[in-house]
Amino acid sequence: MATVESSAAPQLRRGVQPLRAGEGTSFIWRKLHSLLGIVPIGAFLLEHLLSNFEALKGPLAYGVQVKFLNSLPLVRVLEWVFIFLPILYHGIYGVWIWLRGKSNIVYYPWAGNWMYLVQRYTGLIAFAYIAYHVATQRFMGTSLPENPGMAFSKVQHELANPLVLAIYVIAMIAVCWHFAYGVWLFAAKWGITSGVTARRRFGYVCIVLGVLLAGMGIASIWAFVGPWYANAPVPHL
Repeated sequence: MATVESSAAPQLRRGVQPLRAGEGTSFIWRKLHSLLGIVPIGAFLLEHLLSNFEALKGPLAYGVQVKFLNSLPLVRVLEWVFIFLPILYHGIYGVWIWLRGKSNIVYYPWAGNWMYLVQRYTGLIAFAYIAYHVATQRFMGTSLPENPGMAFSKVQHELANPLVLAIYVIAMIAVCWHFAYGVWLFAAKWGITSGVTARRRFGYVCIVLGVLLAGMGIASIWAFVGPWYANAPVPHL
């Protein structure tokens, strides 16, 4: 009597692949990429959102904050070492990882695969936005380090363009999503949250973090385009 052997389908386990040693230099570069996303880039994002939140208090408070930041010792060295260069590395290497990676959303439409895809696209949006934002606000037009009192009106003028305003809002949501999910990935890959339950609970924390940061960013944008400071005079600092 013939028998039919049924082979069980391979069980695909959900989870986050850890960063492992013994994978050549890519292990070091991935470690660095992951770490830089939290420190200093993530720390700078938090500082930047808090500083921009001063816009809710008006042009004077915002200008005072810009003046304070530009008066820090060795501020240009800090700017390049802890902001520009880390962002360049994180963005370029992130694109390289994306081009070499795969997402299985067609065959295995699990949440993790969709999150992987969204993380890559939000990272691309964030990188392009940061490049545009730094170019226009830091290196074009009025030099804010020398004229901090013009900071509010410069952003206000830029956001008067509806297209630019839409880009800012979309980019703000993308940046905050990318960072919040990046924090979750960092904790999972570095072994901070070991186990499904710990990751699920920390996932709720990261969702709250992302929503809170996006809310702060959008509120700051609204301060520039709202009616409260439409005709506010430029403060002299």
